[in-house]
Amino acid sequence: MIKTLHKMGIKSNHMYVAGLCSIGLACASWMVSRNTESAGLDRADRWGIFVGEWAPTFFAMGVALRMEETHRDFEEPGMETFEESQHIRPRSHAGV
Repeated sequence: MIKTLHKMGIKSNHMYVAGLCSIGLACASWMVSRNTESAGLDRADRWGIFVGEWAPTFFAMGVALRMEETHRDFEEPGMETFEESQHIRPRSHAGV
């Protein structure tokens, strides 16, 4: 799923913004529900919690997308490491 989102052009920053918007929307939905509905504070709390639960999911997806953006898939043909692209010899720690 994360690779598909990445291929669709969705970036980790988009998910981080969605998480922050979810927090703001949770506060807004709580206030609107509290002030306009006659169902009381319990219903407002439920709305705020329902929308607020989206934020961790968006942040987790943002982290997964960030990992996808920064880690290269070496199984794809034509992909080379930084060392290979710069013609740098890998260091050996044996027999210094």
